[in-house]
Amino acid sequence: MTLRTSLALALLAGTALTGPAFAQATGTITVYTSQPNDQMALVVEAFNKDHPEITVEVFRTGTTELMSKLQAEFTAGSTPADVMLIADAVAMTQLKNDDRLLAYTDAPVEGVPTALIDPDMTFFGTKLITTGIVYNTTMVDAAPTSWADLTAPETAASLIMPSPLYSGAAVIHVGTMVQQPEFGWEYYETLADNGAVAGQGNGTVIEAVARGEKAYGIIIEYMAMNAKAKGSPVEFVFPEEGVSSITQPVAILKDSDNPEAAKVFVDWQLSQAAQEQSVAQGYFPILAGVAQPEGYPAVDTLNILPADAGVMLTEDQATKQAFADLFGG
Repeated sequence: MTLRTSLALALLAGTALTGPAFAQATGTITVYTSQPNDQMALVVEAFNKDHPEITVEVFRTGTTELMSKLQAEFTAGSTPADVMLIADAVAMTQLKNDDRLLAYTDAPVEGVPTALIDPDMTFFGTKLITTGIVYNTTMVDAAPTSWADLTAPETAASLIMPSPLYSGAAVIHVGTMVQQPEFGWEYYETLADNGAVAGQGNGTVIEAVARGEKAYGIIIEYMAMNAKAKGSPVEFVFPEEGVSSITQPVAILKDSDNPEAAKVFVDWQLSQAAQEQSVAQGYFPILAGVAQPEGYPAVDTLNILPADAGVMLTEDQATKQAFADLFGG
């Protein structure tokens, strides 16, 4: 079953989590995340309203840098991290394959689409994030409607995209695009030949487009939509060929010093309260009964590009090297 189908069925089913059986725990947990700092501060604040007995410490950076830090800590013998919350199911799968994740077999997953749940119950998608096109409305007269539109020389020359050397969402997006027969690496070669550039994470993309340094960007939708809501002269496009998608999975590390408190955090991430907060932050929800943010299309209308996560994992380093050869980094 495809991600789109699973999400649609779950959303139409009318089943939502309204009262998960949170584990009883106290103490401190450390969350490693790629979610923006301002959003994570609100996440922790909302979590602590429900669970003041648990202190949450956060370390935030881009997914690729986060994974490098984690691997260095594993090599040194230990990591302070208890929970991973990252925008990269491929990286999470690698952690699972390396036997670094705790199987949480009784996690409260009722209502969560099956496609977002690891079959071995080691990680769980918490939201749906898609990647599309942002453009500056003061610089662009005719809005792009497709990925193909970005390859035109005058468009590519003013295009910025996130780099998979920094962003987990970019890892998924590039990995998805090169698997599409109509795109492949030839698509990125054309962009590079015509002057497109790569920044670091998605934040560098929205900053460049909102300030008018670039007219176009490839970006995760909520950053563009949130910037527009705050008054930036930008619009977001869901390209007609389809969008790549990530699910920002959450997981508990096997060597966590406080696995019970970590389970409480995972439970909360899968709850309706967390989903409603995600919507307020501009994310598509994963639970039935929680409406998408204002101005967003219904989840079951999205054309999500197919992608083989196993291929992405196998080719991860080769993909990053190929991208670096074209765009630097």
